[in-house]
Amino acid sequence: MLTLFSALVLTTIAAPFLILYLGRRAFGLLAIVPAAGFFWVLHQLTEGTLRDGHQLAFDAEWMPAAHLDVSFRMDALSALFSLIVLGVGALVLIYCWGYFDHSRRRLALFGGQMVGFATAMYGLVISDNFLLLYVFWEITSLLSFLLVSYYGERASSRRAAQQALMVTALGGLTMLVGIILLGRQTGAWSFTAIASTEQLANTPYLTVAIVLILCGALSKSAIAPAHFWLPGAMAAPTPVSAYLHSAAMVKAGIYLVARLAPSVHDISTWHLVVLPLGAFTMLLGGWMALKQRDLKLILAYGTVSQLGFITTIIAIGSREAMQAGLALTFAHSLFKAALFMIVGAIDHASGTRDIDKLAGLGKKKPFLYILAIIPAMSMAGVPPLLGFVSKEATLEAIMGEDLLVGMPRNMLLVAVVAGSALTMAYALRFLWGAFASKGQEEPSEAVAAMHPVGPFLWIPPAALTLLTIFFGLLPTPLSHGITQHLDNTYGAEEASHLALWHGWTITLLLSAVIIVAGVVLHWQRRALAKAQFTYPALGSADKAYDTVINSLRQLSLRTTASTQRGSLQFNLTVIFATLMVLPIIMLIRGDLTNVHMIVAENPWQAIAAAIIIIAAVGATVLDNRLSGVIVVGVTGYALSFIFALHGAPDLALTQLLVETIIMVLFMLVLRRMPSNTEWKQDPKIGRLRAWLAVGVGLTVTVVGMFAVNARREEPISQYMPELAKEIGHGANTVNVLLVDLRAWDTFGEITVLIIATTGISSLVFRTQSFARASRRPTLRVTGRRWLAAGVESEKALNRSLMVDVSTRLLFPSMMVLSLYFFFSGHNAPGGGFAGGLVAALALILRYLAGGRAELEEALPLDGGRTMAVGLLLSLGAVVTPMFLGHPPLTTAYTKLPIPLIGDVSLPSALIFDAGVYLIVVGLALCTLTSLGAKLDEEEEMRKQRARDRARSLARRTKEKEKGHA
Repeated sequence: MLTLFSALVLTTIAAPFLILYLGRRAFGLLAIVPAAGFFWVLHQLTEGTLRDGHQLAFDAEWMPAAHLDVSFRMDALSALFSLIVLGVGALVLIYCWGYFDHSRRRLALFGGQMVGFATAMYGLVISDNFLLLYVFWEITSLLSFLLVSYYGERASSRRAAQQALMVTALGGLTMLVGIILLGRQTGAWSFTAIASTEQLANTPYLTVAIVLILCGALSKSAIAPAHFWLPGAMAAPTPVSAYLHSAAMVKAGIYLVARLAPSVHDISTWHLVVLPLGAFTMLLGGWMALKQRDLKLILAYGTVSQLGFITTIIAIGSREAMQAGLALTFAHSLFKAALFMIVGAIDHASGTRDIDKLAGLGKKKPFLYILAIIPAMSMAGVPPLLGFVSKEATLEAIMGEDLLVGMPRNMLLVAVVAGSALTMAYALRFLWGAFASKGQEEPSEAVAAMHPVGPFLWIPPAALTLLTIFFGLLPTPLSHGITQHLDNTYGAEEASHLALWHGWTITLLLSAVIIVAGVVLHWQRRALAKAQFTYPALGSADKAYDTVINSLRQLSLRTTASTQRGSLQFNLTVIFATLMVLPIIMLIRGDLTNVHMIVAENPWQAIAAAIIIIAAVGATVLDNRLSGVIVVGVTGYALSFIFALHGAPDLALTQLLVETIIMVLFMLVLRRMPSNTEWKQDPKIGRLRAWLAVGVGLTVTVVGMFAVNARREEPISQYMPELAKEIGHGANTVNVLLVDLRAWDTFGEITVLIIATTGISSLVFRTQSFARASRRPTLRVTGRRWLAAGVESEKALNRSLMVDVSTRLLFPSMMVLSLYFFFSGHNAPGGGFAGGLVAALALILRYLAGGRAELEEALPLDGGRTMAVGLLLSLGAVVTPMFLGHPPLTTAYTKLPIPLIGDVSLPSALIFDAGVYLIVVGLALCTLTSLGAKLDEEEEMRKQRARDRARSLARRTKEKEKGHA
């Protein structure tokens, strides 16, 4: 189970590279892994490995206090849904081989996303932990967004992708709240625990939790009123529709309902929420399908209808209803995926899906017509196909259901019969719209111009169609797999099995009525069209979504306009005033009275404080921007001195390095601005700002004093050195905290750092690419100069020889120092962050000495790729222990004896620290390239344009003078 998941993850990573190298043929290779997984899961079911409550399990304890254990379980239900995810996924990948003819670069991203989606869905159905399931749940939403927006240049695709993401992600967040509420009230954070919880119905707030969880499940499966996103998602390529929106993603909600129904179906809220919404969705989707003219939209609204049908039956929660619902789930995956693929083949060959432009296709492509008839009839419930078998089982289950008594059973039966009649009608509409001659003797223009349908466009739907026929004629194998789950959940007992023929029964009569009614509805389609409203009777859910989004946007704009006036003074005044008022109010209402504070423990602290005060006051009266930055930097240097006095050399070193880099970055930006501030404020406003500053300073001091004295327990910091030595094998507590004990925080911070750096570069470069060609760095002597930049750039920069010599001597020393900090950081002051900062300063020195040409020679690497390599290194240090059976970020440790030096400590956390080092260096490269070299280039271009204009003006003036002469 875990091996299959790992293989899918590796395939996801390899997919873009394989497609870039092999093109469309790579889809055939990518299909091998899910296909192999399909047969492995099938073997588990057929061999009885998952019978009698047996299951495959994997548990890795991780943050048990937060209930984030990595728990995977494969029982019979997980195996059944895995068959859908992996089997249909493999066929869709083969279908992609024949469907796409786009560039390899575009397909590479698509292929990775498609395989990634199969991986996420497989992870979802084998997750036992609720929170782990939620992680995969949201991954599927994100990947669905990316896949639907494949044609990102089209506004319709972008809107559809955003809509699908908004609806499903909002439902997922709502579900998360329900999961947390359910877990807090029951103490059960997994499906296994929920199934074994006694007296679940008496749990407080259970109704609220169930409703919130259902919001996620029903929105994912496009149940009304969240049904509208699914037809909109038809803007995606057909393979996406065939997989995500018929066989896989929309089944996630059904899977969750199937998991929870046996445990919570006796809670009245469950049936009150699911059954009416499911039945209404079935009728609504079927009715809407009858008015569509796009083949994919007919199938899309049919999918909405079928999802409502399946959800309703499974939510009943009894053994017979679960059997029928799971059979329906399998049948739907087979016939709907096949029909979507056939529509894709038609669209690919003719260039249209509009039924008004398709006429005579059945005569021109009889094989494709026959291939479409069988799954369409299975969808309609016509014998002897699997759709008929599952619908018969559904009608039997409803009529004999003990959980539905009287009117609820009758109403649900009427809804199912009516919805099934609509299904028959839109199945006929699909076949008529796609393949009928429509009274024309000759094929339509689009049909006449069709090119041949390649084998990879008809083999996958043909395979699904054969399975539909096979399981219709011989449903025993499918019934055997479903029965394993039923026996595990409800206990082994004599119960009904799926069968093609049950005798002359009422359900057979109802099936006949459904078929006849559907045929009549299609026959009278013109009369039925008159009954269709021009505007939906209940309003358009799609327009309602737009109205909600626009209202929220207007509210956001108005709120922003009222709070963000465009004045930095006003915004800071509000923030600082709030900072003063709220903490003081809470201190006054508190009961802490024993408050004391030591002003200074030694004279050096007082001297540093005095320097900070003088520099802060000086910064307020200086008009020169550069002088102000330097004075503010002095406060940072004095603060690092205070850290050093308190025995925190790591903090002092980091503060010192960061302050230096920040000053340089300020200078890079300020050089494009006037040297002095020209704006002078009114003296009265100045006094008010001064009093605000005094008030904030006093408030922060008082709050800090109370905070220091509020501690009632022993600080955990006194245990940190011992833990750092014991767990992280390091004497430098700060560094061990960053790369081991609290490395998750560091990993999140470096990720944010990369995002921020990329954003800054994007702002500077705008629509231009800021990638650089990478090559081996050099530091050669050029002529009689000391740096590596060419002679022409040296003349242009007019550098000082003293600067050149100093840079040449300092740069190697600083790089050696940065490596020393990196390797010594685990047991002495330093670490990857400090080492990276020193290397960044060395690069800044080269840039300041020789400009962008010197930076290019110093380290000609792409900053973005450098940061990416660093992030991958850190990620590798995070996840590698999991493959060895340990929690993430577990540190391994060894010593390496080196002659003349002794034993050198080599913890595995050093790999994580190396990632941090590379990220800091990459950040410096990106910043210098954007705020430095790019601005230099723009300034040179501006000066060159000015010179060209001056020359042009001089030339025109001279020509005028000659003309006058």
